[in-house]
Amino acid sequence: MKVLANDGISQSGIDALEKGGYEVITTTVAQEQLINYINEKDITVLLVRSATTVRKDLIDACPNLKIIGRGGVGMDNIDVEYAREQGRSVINTPAASSHSVAELVFGHLYGLARFLHNSNRDMPLEGDNNFKGLKKAYAKGTELKGKTLGVLGFGRIGQATAKVALGAGMKVVAFDPFLEKANLELDFFDGQTVNFEIETISKEDVLKQSDFITLHVPAQKEYVIDEAEFNIMKDGVILANAARGGVLNEVALVKAIESGKVARAALDVFEKEPKPEMQLLMNPALSLTPHTGAATNEAQDRIGTELASQIISILG
Repeated sequence: MKVLANDGISQSGIDALEKGGYEVITTTVAQEQLINYINEKDITVLLVRSATTVRKDLIDACPNLKIIGRGGVGMDNIDVEYAREQGRSVINTPAASSHSVAELVFGHLYGLARFLHNSNRDMPLEGDNNFKGLKKAYAKGTELKGKTLGVLGFGRIGQATAKVALGAGMKVVAFDPFLEKANLELDFFDGQTVNFEIETISKEDVLKQSDFITLHVPAQKEYVIDEAEFNIMKDGVILANAARGGVLNEVALVKAIESGKVARAALDVFEKEPKPEMQLLMNPALSLTPHTGAATNEAQDRIGTELASQIISILG
């Protein structure tokens, strides 16, 4: 049987599938040619990440397609319920990239707290002739230790991010409409573990209490953070969105930065991917990455092997 990994798959995933007797094709097929390719090559399993969409038309047109897999968490690029109604298996890897996203968030938060995103731009341009000026400009950093991190969305990724925060000496407050509390187990290099029980509180209380806020919510119709939410936050809050473009109102964010309500913010995802708004790209208060939350070698290895394991389990 043939597996088309249209948005790529790790070598560990390829090896596991080939060992299970599957032929793995890693050709990237253009969206408009995908239906014909799947049918001509008799593809049984289609694996995607975020670039390829799997909608009703493809599902209807490819009757031999038995499994649709998403390497990652969110499946908003797949018509999941319809596919399952048609008897297709839809799989993903919700836990594989959690820690990678958490580390990226903290890369941004540490960088924003110490102005690294600006300093790394300015030092190559002015470091030789304005060293003292830059030193003065970036001399008012803040520590994360002892501060409060608000986590909006306390699923796997939110909890992984909270673990990093606890390890950094932060207080964690969290909101999740589907979860009352979570037990977080921190594992250390010498075999010790420490357990923390975090009870979720209201969204409003999280916004009021937090010095730093991170979003880990699924795609949805309404903004999770809009003008009203910014108004509730502390003045000078630092914010990160590595969840989905469209859960945060980017126009309201820029206004909140201009007013001083938000000191600085990090965006890994955008409402208009892959062409973010220029006012975001040029804003000196923003630390930006091109949707790379899960883009670590370790996460991709876990994604590949987990997908392979699920495919072999379903198809035998």
